[in-house]
Amino acid sequence: MADTKSRIPEIIQNHEREILAEWMAQLKGGHGKSGRLKDGEIETQTRNVLAALKEAIHGDNITDINGEDFAALREQLEDISRSRAQQSFTSSETATFILSLKQPIFNRLGRSISDATTLAGEVWALTLLLDKLALYTTDAYQRSREEVILRQQQELSELSTPVVRLWKGILALPLIGTLDSERTQVVMENLLRSLVETGAQFAIIDITGVPTVDTQVAQHLLKTVAAARLMGADCIISGIRPQIAQTMVHLGVELSVVSKATLADAFAVALDRMGRTVVAVKKN
Repeated sequence: MADTKSRIPEIIQNHEREILAEWMAQLKGGHGKSGRLKDGEIETQTRNVLAALKEAIHGDNITDINGEDFAALREQLEDISRSRAQQSFTSSETATFILSLKQPIFNRLGRSISDATTLAGEVWALTLLLDKLALYTTDAYQRSREEVILRQQQELSELSTPVVRLWKGILALPLIGTLDSERTQVVMENLLRSLVETGAQFAIIDITGVPTVDTQVAQHLLKTVAAARLMGADCIISGIRPQIAQTMVHLGVELSVVSKATLADAFAVALDRMGRTVVAVKKN
């Protein structure tokens, strides 16, 4: 195979229409059942990929998928992988898009080449080529999937850290879930942006929904408090449950900030510091 030019490009060129039809039939039989891909989308993708493959393998080394000749094909596969990731296909379903091209081309190789040794070499070259392309597709899918997951995590993190205006000059930041470095950064940004927009004097950080508070979580809270203080706002932490209080004592964690058991208690403290109070109104 090293000294003999492959016949695979010639066979694809001569039987492109039949290969394309058989490839599309296999994909429609598999992916079509899920309803996630329309026939027109499958036809467009297979036609474009086969055309790019035909152009890519005209060089001396048809299995060097990282070469310049394969640039257009790699771009096609990345687009398809990104689309599959966004449509919640699995990595194996994405790889099948390329792997299902084996059988149509194998059939034409068997009919076109009579010499067993030559046929074996061509089959091996085609297997190596399509396996490499399938792996490339899977890697591209994984990268796209990780980007989707990261974006969703960021969106959820932003949604789970709302800043609520309780009173003129008093904000509340209810936290739900575990605090880590990345989420703490989102919390800080949301709080500081709200402090600038509202000019609030007090920020109540409610940790009722935080399952555990250890040394690391305490450090994250202190960073948020320090950032708010630099903006001219005092912080009050609410939602300190008995279990959390005991844990913090055992760990020797000191928040060095006013803390209250409930959000209502913290709100009362903030109102008092502003010289305000809430009284019941008697109705006639």
